[in-house]
Amino acid sequence: MSDYMFMLESHLTASQFQVVNAVQAAAADTNVSVFLSGGAMRDVLGGYPVRDLDFVIEGLPKTFAKLLEKKLHGEVVASDERKKSIAMRFPGNVTAEFAMAKVEKYGRAGSKPQIIPATIHEDLRGRDFTINAIALSLNKASRGLLLDPTNGLADLERREMQTAYSYALYDDPARILRMWRFSVRMNFPLSERTRGQYANVKESGQHLKISNEILGPELLRMAGEGNPAELLRILDEEKILPLFSPALTGAKVNLAGMQKLMKARTHIPFEIGFEANQPSLFLYLLTQKLTPKEKTALIKNMSIDKATVNSWQQLEAKSKKLEKELKSPLLKKPSLIYKALRHAAGDQVVFLLMNSSERQVQERIKNYLQKFVGIVQETTDAEVSEATKIAPEASKFAKAKEEYLAKKLDAKPKKLPEPELEAVPTIPVPQQPMGRGTGRVVAARS
Repeated sequence: MSDYMFMLESHLTASQFQVVNAVQAAAADTNVSVFLSGGAMRDVLGGYPVRDLDFVIEGLPKTFAKLLEKKLHGEVVASDERKKSIAMRFPGNVTAEFAMAKVEKYGRAGSKPQIIPATIHEDLRGRDFTINAIALSLNKASRGLLLDPTNGLADLERREMQTAYSYALYDDPARILRMWRFSVRMNFPLSERTRGQYANVKESGQHLKISNEILGPELLRMAGEGNPAELLRILDEEKILPLFSPALTGAKVNLAGMQKLMKARTHIPFEIGFEANQPSLFLYLLTQKLTPKEKTALIKNMSIDKATVNSWQQLEAKSKKLEKELKSPLLKKPSLIYKALRHAAGDQVVFLLMNSSERQVQERIKNYLQKFVGIVQETTDAEVSEATKIAPEASKFAKAKEEYLAKKLDAKPKKLPEPELEAVPTIPVPQQPMGRGTGRVVAARS
């Protein structure tokens, strides 16, 4: 196994690595060259959690999608016939994209490019940034070979944002939005060359030509960023935020609200796999200072889907309903608090962490996130089976497990025995003769 394959295995979740192995097997079966690339390789090499798997195929991805649908019970969630790409979701909440290796020829800045099939090297050289232009071969003859034609690994080590080629931002001004997203997420400043290219694009006004078709999805991607306050601050400072809505400028940019969101997230342990509707929270805060008319215009211009709009607009009312439930004096036991919160929407839980003034509600949510969920997740079926004498495949097991977990949550923590202190031997102190000197005792006068 190459060093890069070992690094890959150590950075991916078990479910993600299962998908990678299945893709390697499919590559061998179909005799097609496949590479792991883009954000997945950037995150692996940079030491970041891998969000999505990005595969490039020197050929059409349809065959792969069909094979993986059968092998891993994956489902296709989106496809782009023009770009020849397919997005899939697999068990374990693994998301992956399969795209044809291609080059994009731009007739003019900001226009839709002509898509031409290409080799993996040509594909990587035409990407947006060098850190996204790295690939790892998953093919039998070259498995584990790193492809880095634009020297992205060096830019990762320098912690610097560098465009993959001189006209990257001019050809596609929408890359400016990704540039700032990655810069903030990874804390990578722009290189001198990239900053110069960016200044030229802004001076020419090309950034104003980013279509709403691109702005809408990009706005929702911003919702998943870890530091939305800093990202919005930069986009406001750079006069880019009004592209999403002319109202989003100055005092109407809710930086304080985004800071509260970041603080609320610190109470959620990473390892518990807590899920929340991030677009719902982000859009609520982003538009909190806008008028109803301005909100309506934003929805229309960005073509935000109805489900996302409903989730965002109903967030506050539903969160207050959950708050009322969590204030109930009947929730005296940890098992009842866990039961009340385990099916609650994650965005509503985070909303209450941000906004609830009820101390009891805050404490119950924090205990749920930081204690109760961990206890439940650490409890194995084998442990339950041993304690209840009911096999996991039995019909009564689910109920037995629920009762066992309730008892475990409600059990008072055992007090640890206090350690016995060893007797310290006394050392005799020699007596000083009374009289002159420091040992003399003088009676105080009344």
